[in-house]
Amino acid sequence: MDTLVRETCSPPTSSPKPQGFPELKNDTFLRAAWGEETDYTPVWCMRQAGRYLPEFRETRAAQDFFSTCRSPEACCELTLQPLRRFPLDAAIIFSDILVVPQALGMEVTMVPGKGPSFPEPLREERDLERLRDPATVASELGYVFQAITLTRQQLAGRVPLIGFAGAPWTLMTYMVEGGGSSTMSQAKRWLYQRPQASHQLLRILTDALVPYLVGQVAAGAQALQLFESHAGHLGPQLFSKFALPYIRDVSKRVKAGLQEAGLAPVPMIIFAKDGHFALEELAQAGYEVVGLDWTVAPEKARERVGKTVTLQGNLDPCALYASEEEIGKLVQQMLNDFGPQRYIANLGHGLYPDMDPEHVGAFVDAVHKHSRLLRQN
Repeated sequence: MDTLVRETCSPPTSSPKPQGFPELKNDTFLRAAWGEETDYTPVWCMRQAGRYLPEFRETRAAQDFFSTCRSPEACCELTLQPLRRFPLDAAIIFSDILVVPQALGMEVTMVPGKGPSFPEPLREERDLERLRDPATVASELGYVFQAITLTRQQLAGRVPLIGFAGAPWTLMTYMVEGGGSSTMSQAKRWLYQRPQASHQLLRILTDALVPYLVGQVAAGAQALQLFESHAGHLGPQLFSKFALPYIRDVSKRVKAGLQEAGLAPVPMIIFAKDGHFALEELAQAGYEVVGLDWTVAPEKARERVGKTVTLQGNLDPCALYASEEEIGKLVQQMLNDFGPQRYIANLGHGLYPDMDPEHVGAFVDAVHKHSRLLRQN
């Protein structure tokens, strides 16, 4: 545990090639992602590097979010923090999905208590002309690649490192709405009133995401997760028209890009929150893992997706407000429902800032304990 000391996150003297990284000691998460048998169920948590940790709140990330994202040393430190506390089976790089709109030339600020804000959102079709060429995005995001390389070195092979990005529709919602929204009515208005411009924007975002995700693997990411956080605002028709084609395109083109770059394939995870109406389609979208939120019953999800993909999820994050004993019971039920193989334990969404780290630890320990017992029986 204490091998990850605080002093570790100093910049590397040179940028190493992926083959220069320390050997991986715990590959349970990767094996589960690829559908191989595992001795226990691997577990990690969305937003495991976050404000619920007192040590996170002591860093400047709490004050100046995006400048923290641009510091490889700070991102490395924040990524490693939860691994010093909990025996997690994967790390996920500390960053944000909105670095992509930033790299396309949009201003984004993080307003305390409110969340992300775009002072000049996309309002008209002609606003798309303000966006930079998506081919330049990867070069704008070198700081993310540096953070991944540094973190991969400092992990010293302890667990795999996950890279990530937001899916095109979810990024579009922020760029059009100018921030979070309970209805996404402005973004959906584009879909109905400006379908061509919407597809143009979604293509620009896809063209930006592909080299960005390939670049993350080149920098050392060992798995990739695509967050379609706002899937639930679309019904089945809009989803199949404006979200799913781009989700498919990202996986197909990233896999081809890795091959072209001579990089080994990595498992890809699609997490479409509240996208339960499209589970079958998501299972066939070219991702090895389908992430589930807590509104989906695990047995029903397994019936619907079949045996060819791994499932990830899906404890209600608010279950961590329960007693440690109750968390243990809920985890046991969840593991029974998902079954022992082709499964990665997680929450159904990210950790909330007011959660007790002790209860996060209870969740992680319960997954390890009960999944081992499940295999013995």
